[in-house]
Amino acid sequence: MPNIKSAKKRVKVIEKKTLRNNMIKSSYKTAVRKFEEAIEAGNVEEAKKLFSEATKKIDQACTKGIIVKNTAARKKSSLSKKLNAAMA
Repeated sequence: MPNIKSAKKRVKVIEKKTLRNNMIKSSYKTAVRKFEEAIEAGNVEEAKKLFSEATKKIDQACTKGIIVKNTAARKKSSLSKKLNAAMA
């Protein structure tokens, strides 16, 4: 446990940021999971809606610095491939 006042503050700030990061990461993973479940079920119309939701969440995570830009692009690309395969 830190003794210096500034170090104590840093611990509090890091805890808050960690919670925020985990919340954002969890929300985008949930959006991706829901999209993939819709694809598995063969529900293409719902998958289209969930695709836009998932890409939005991925972009938000990228903007906040939770995931890297190339990772976000790779995830969105794989989701769009799955959607296109399901539509074909």
